[in-house]
Amino acid sequence: MEQTDLDIGQIVKSKSGRDAGRIFVVFGKVDNNHVLIVDGSLRRVDKPKKKKIKHLAKLNLVSTEIREAILNDKRTNNAFIRRELTKISVKS
Repeated sequence: MEQTDLDIGQIVKSKSGRDAGRIFVVFGKVDNNHVLIVDGSLRRVDKPKKKKIKHLAKLNLVSTEIREAILNDKRTNNAFIRRELTKISVKS
Protein backbone atom coordinates (compact mmCIF):
# COMPACT_ATOMS: atom_id res chain seq x y z
CA MET A 1 0.00 0.00 0.00
CA GLU A 2 1.43 3.35 -1.02
CA GLN A 3 1.54 6.35 1.29
CA THR A 4 -0.56 8.25 -1.23
CA ASP A 5 -3.32 5.66 -0.79
CA LEU A 6 -4.03 6.85 2.76
CA ASP A 7 -5.00 10.46 3.21
CA ILE A 8 -6.19 12.45 6.21
CA GLY A 9 -9.81 11.59 6.95
CA GLN A 10 -9.53 8.08 5.43
CA ILE A 11 -11.35 5.37 7.40
CA VAL A 12 -9.15 2.33 8.09
CA LYS A 13 -9.35 -0.96 9.95
CA SER A 14 -6.47 -2.30 12.00
CA LYS A 15 -5.20 -5.69 10.80
CA SER A 16 -2.74 -6.44 13.60
CA GLY A 17 -1.86 -5.60 17.15
CA ARG A 18 -4.04 -5.38 20.23
CA ASP A 19 -6.38 -3.06 18.35
CA ALA A 20 -6.96 -5.53 15.49
CA GLY A 21 -10.42 -5.25 13.98
CA ARG A 22 -11.08 -1.73 15.27
CA ILE A 23 -12.07 1.12 12.99
CA PHE A 24 -9.96 4.31 13.01
CA VAL A 25 -9.59 7.51 11.03
CA VAL A 26 -6.25 8.72 9.65
CA PHE A 27 -5.40 11.83 11.66
CA GLY A 28 -2.00 12.64 10.18
CA LYS A 29 0.96 11.41 8.14
CA VAL A 30 4.34 10.74 9.69
CA ASP A 31 6.42 9.37 6.80
CA ASN A 32 6.12 6.92 3.89
CA ASN A 33 5.46 3.97 6.21
CA HIS A 34 3.54 5.44 9.15
CA VAL A 35 0.34 7.38 9.81
CA LEU A 36 -1.36 8.66 12.96
CA ILE A 37 -4.77 7.14 13.71
CA VAL A 38 -7.52 8.02 16.19
CA ASP A 39 -10.97 6.73 17.08
CA GLY A 40 -11.95 9.12 19.87
CA SER A 41 -12.16 6.46 22.58
CA LEU A 42 -9.22 4.01 22.68
CA ARG A 43 -6.95 6.35 20.73
CA ARG A 44 -7.78 9.92 21.56
CA VAL A 45 -6.99 13.09 19.62
CA ASP A 46 -4.44 14.27 22.18
CA LYS A 47 -2.43 11.03 21.86
CA PRO A 48 -2.88 9.46 18.40
CA LYS A 49 -1.45 6.03 17.60
CA LYS A 50 1.50 5.85 15.21
CA LYS A 51 0.81 2.80 13.04
CA LYS A 52 2.53 1.22 10.06
CA ILE A 53 0.52 1.47 6.87
CA LYS A 54 1.01 -2.24 6.16
CA HIS A 55 -0.91 -3.02 9.37
CA LEU A 56 -3.99 -1.12 8.20
CA ALA A 57 -6.75 -2.11 5.79
CA LYS A 58 -8.07 0.80 3.76
CA LEU A 59 -11.85 1.06 3.69
CA ASN A 60 -13.49 2.86 0.78
CA LEU A 61 -14.78 5.60 3.06
CA VAL A 62 -13.49 9.11 3.71
CA SER A 63 -14.93 11.45 6.31
CA THR A 64 -14.94 14.82 4.60
CA GLU A 65 -16.01 16.53 7.84
CA ILE A 66 -13.01 15.20 9.76
CA ARG A 67 -10.68 15.87 6.83
CA GLU A 68 -11.80 19.50 6.52
CA ALA A 69 -11.60 20.06 10.28
CA ILE A 70 -8.02 18.75 10.47
CA LEU A 71 -6.76 20.51 7.34
CA ASN A 72 -8.34 23.85 8.32
CA ASP A 73 -6.87 23.67 11.85
CA LYS A 74 -10.30 23.65 13.44
CA ARG A 75 -10.52 22.25 16.92
CA THR A 76 -11.31 18.54 16.70
CA ASN A 77 -12.25 16.72 19.85
CA ASN A 78 -12.86 13.08 20.69
CA ALA A 79 -16.66 13.42 20.70
CA PHE A 80 -16.55 14.80 17.15
CA ILE A 81 -14.40 11.87 15.96
CA ARG A 82 -16.68 9.29 17.65
CA ARG A 83 -19.81 10.93 16.23
CA GLU A 84 -18.44 10.94 12.69
CA LEU A 85 -17.24 7.32 12.92
CA THR A 86 -20.71 6.31 14.19
CA LYS A 87 -22.39 8.13 11.28
CA ILE A 88 -20.12 6.38 8.78
CA SER A 89 -20.57 2.92 10.33
CA VAL A 90 -24.38 3.35 10.27
CA LYS A 91 -24.29 4.28 6.56
CA SER A 92 -22.25 1.23 5.54
